[in-house]
Order: sequence, then structure tokens, then C-alpha cells
Amino acid sequence: MNDPRTIVLQTHHLTIGYGTQVLLEELNLSMHAGELICFMGPNGIGKSTLIRTLAGLQKKISGEITRSASAEIHQQLSVVLTDRISSANMTVAELVAFGRYPYLNWNIQLSTDDQHIIDQSIHQVNINNLRSKRLYELSDGQLQMVMIARALAQDTPIIILDEPTAHLDLNNRVEIMKLLRTLARKMNKAILVATHELDLALQMADTIWLTGKNKTIVTGIPEDLVLNGTFDDIFQFKGFDLKTGKVKQEPYLGKTIRLTGEGFEYRWTKNALERNGFEVVSTEAKYEISMSAKGTNLQWIMKDGVYTSIGELLVALTERT
Repeated sequence: MNDPRTIVLQTHHLTIGYGTQVLLEELNLSMHAGELICFMGPNGIGKSTLIRTLAGLQKKISGEITRSASAEIHQQLSVVLTDRISSANMTVAELVAFGRYPYLNWNIQLSTDDQHIIDQSIHQVNINNLRSKRLYELSDGQLQMVMIARALAQDTPIIILDEPTAHLDLNNRVEIMKLLRTLARKMNKAILVATHELDLALQMADTIWLTGKNKTIVTGIPEDLVLNGTFDDIFQFKGFDLKTGKVKQEPYLGKTIRLTGEGFEYRWTKNALERNGFEVVSTEAKYEISMSAKGTNLQWIMKDGVYTSIGELLVALTERT
């Protein structure tokens, strides 16, 4: 079936690496407008090399890279790498303005239109409150948002980012991935993100590029790659069940519990019980626990007691084992 989306970048039998050292080969990949792609795989397999090759920062070994736009590469594609910024004394607005430099003439004067694009990019990334701050005053998460704003100011159909969430806390990782998904959708950008954030990629990516065996890349939507076992085959997860998104727990107590409930409260109760060595089953079991909501209060009910927290429930169960 033909894909109706607009292709903005394609590779044809692309082989990448260093000199005669081939990292990935015979790559036939496509990026589409409005698509967020997460590029994943084990360390050292060539993700950053492909990023740099697609961005024109490193020579390919063989094959072709074609882009839909006819402009110079810096007007087709913007890049956010992990390299540290040396001029940490410049302001946020000054750094974002660098995104407009590919369009300026010899006198390097920003036009009214350039300034509008800069302001708009800062607004889209929601960092208006940071525009006058020096870069050295920013947290890692704030600096990453500024780098994304600079890429937006470059006004290219393609944005490529290498590990934009590395070393960030959970809130910042989620915020940046949600922002990239929003930008892809609302601004019709093709966005490629090299990342190790498996949980976020599975929830937010339209497409996954997964570095596979034999120096190849497997592509598909996240759900297909989970269900057909591709993720398991490549990452060889140890004790992690990708289909449920949980670490496999060992029911070391040899005790079964039949748990009755629903919603996220049920899932977290089940998680606590399994982490503490119980096996939660749907059939007859040694212990039976039902969950009941009394107004805004949740209760866990066993035959001989009612408990108002999972902690209390676990203490009671421990006393019985």
C-alpha cells in the first residue's frame, strides 16, 4: 500500500561508517512530514554516525540521501547535537537567533521577519521567561529547550536530534518528547530523535527506526515491533516483559492471591503484591482481596480485616506468611 504522506528525506542503499569500517549498510529509509521518528538501538552500533551523515556533517561510504527541498542543506535540515556550547555567556535570545544565520546576507542584519520567527520559536517552546537569561544560568533541561527553539528558528522541514533527553530528569524528558511530538503534528515537521527512552518512544513515536542485526535498520510503528518480537530480539531484555511494560517478578513466597478491583489502583496493588513475592491469579487462591472505594478513600478488604493503604495490607500479609 502506498504511503500518502509527503516524503521529505529518503536514503537509497546508504552505507555509513568511517573509512572502510562499515557500521550500517544498505539503508532504505524515509522521513515524512508531520512524523516523529524515534531512532533506537544498543550503544556503539552507529546511531550518532547515521545522525551526522543524514545532517551532512559526515561523509557517507556509499548510497544516496535525497531531500524533497531544493534549497541548501542548512535550509532543509536543522540539527540538535549533544555537543556543549562554548559561548555560555550569550543570552537565550541570541542563541535562538543563530537559527536565522543561514538566511542572512553579508551584513548579518536580522530583518523584521527574522525577529518574528525568533520570537515565535521562543514562544512555541514556551521559554519566554528565559529569553534574557545567560546560557550558564540555565539547567540542562532548559538549555535543551533553547536548542530546540534554535532549530525551529532555522525554519527547516526536517529536525534531527541526537539524545536530546540524555542526563535529564523524568519531568524534563517527558516535556521534551511531548514538545517534539506536538511540533511534528502542528508544524508538519519531520522530526528524527536518537534516544534510549524506550518507554517514551513506545508511547509517542509514529515510527521507530531500530538498529537490527547484520548492520541493518528495522522500521515500523512501535506496537508492531513490540508484538512481532523485534524489540525483544534486538535488545534481549533480561527480566523485563515489554508486552506488559513490567519487570518480571519472581513469586518467591509460593503464595497466591486473588485480587478483585479495577483501574490504576488495581494495577498498582498488583505491582506491590508481585514485587513482594506473591503471585496474583484469577482463580481460587490462598488469600482473597477485594478493593472498595468509600468516597475518596480506598480500602483493601480481606476475610479478617480492612486496610486503608497498600502498606498496611502488605504488613498484614507478611504476618500471615
